[in-house]
Amino acid sequence: MSKLPIDEWIERHKREPDIVVKEKAERFDKAVELKEPDRVPLMIFTCGHVFAKWFKLSEVYFNYNKMREAITSFVTSFPVDVFVAAPAAEGFIMATAFVEVPQIAPIVRFITGPMHDILMDKYTRWPGRELPEHLPFQFIGGEYMKPEEYRELIENSLEFIHNVILPRVCKNLSKPGSALYAQTVAKLTLEAINYFNALTEINNTLLKLGFPPLAVTFAYAPLDFIGDFLRHPTGAMLDIRRYPSEVKQAVEVLIKPILQVALILKPIGAKYAFIPLHLNEMLPPKLYNEFYWPYLKKIIVELYNNGIKSFVLFEGDHTPHLDTILELPKGWGIGVFERGDIRKIKKKLEGHTCVAGGITPGQLIGWTPNKIEEYIKKLVEEVAPGGGFILAPGVAEIDPATPDVNLRSLINAVLKYGVYRK
Repeated sequence: MSKLPIDEWIERHKREPDIVVKEKAERFDKAVELKEPDRVPLMIFTCGHVFAKWFKLSEVYFNYNKMREAITSFVTSFPVDVFVAAPAAEGFIMATAFVEVPQIAPIVRFITGPMHDILMDKYTRWPGRELPEHLPFQFIGGEYMKPEEYRELIENSLEFIHNVILPRVCKNLSKPGSALYAQTVAKLTLEAINYFNALTEINNTLLKLGFPPLAVTFAYAPLDFIGDFLRHPTGAMLDIRRYPSEVKQAVEVLIKPILQVALILKPIGAKYAFIPLHLNEMLPPKLYNEFYWPYLKKIIVELYNNGIKSFVLFEGDHTPHLDTILELPKGWGIGVFERGDIRKIKKKLEGHTCVAGGITPGQLIGWTPNKIEEYIKKLVEEVAPGGGFILAPGVAEIDPATPDVNLRSLINAVLKYGVYRK
């Protein structure tokens, strides 16, 4: 009996990982450049939930060695072209707070389990702490700024974050100037170094296994910054109607520190800026075009002008706002779409934007292997021509209950049917 393509693919990773990693990097880069590579790239992104297939999540999130083992377990079982793992919670406000300390700011962009223990922040909940051991972490945000405090945010955003927001959010930073505050900042700095060392080891491990690391930096949509970290999404949605002038001034002011964070890693070769979107789906086109898009657009264009392409997670259904993407420079970056008809999205953005998506975690967990394979075959026949397409399970997490045979079927189908015929 002949071997399945996925089994031959796994053997190649063991036999010649150095060649495989170069092929994958070239495949991904060509797709981003809106060209046809040798095959449609397959990308999977996770914040760690899928690792519950092998370990307790309380171990993965709080033990960097277990984190590395979990990542290794996934990629050796399910070898995709690009695997992006961020087993940590949303925390861009921390990077903004420490933007004047460039050695630390990018590392605290995500809140890890150990960082949560140090800060005792209210933004996040963790397995083995506030949650049962088997559940993934939760980012819950919150309302930590009053509407009348917009003026303080506008006048000096960094001072306001340090002196007002962080003390409200983080129990161990609640008294600026205290011994506990100083100790917490020192511990956070040391933990950031530990996390950086762990990430370096993980990337080196992945490289040896045939998986290219992405040279990423980080940015944020200004209105999402307000909704996620300051006013809660509900508060932000109300504010654009009740305090429109203050919101517009605030999102304009936030562009500068967001870009400062994003450009910190430019000197060491950052190629892509990771930008998750949250309020995009909740806003009708009129409000999106007035309060959200102009400010996000400025960030994406400025990054592009600095040689950095954006890696945008269009969460929810971004279909009502697709036309605005065409306002960006051709080849500006990658749009990862969680929902919507990927065929229509690809047709609309073809030759302008690299489109990623095509299958959902729900389909992966609920369909049979044969149905997945047949679906992928038809999908790539329709959307692959012309290049600029990356197959990906959208933005949402892959459930650990997803049958292994289904994930293997996904990879097998891409290997069989995703090849470009020259």
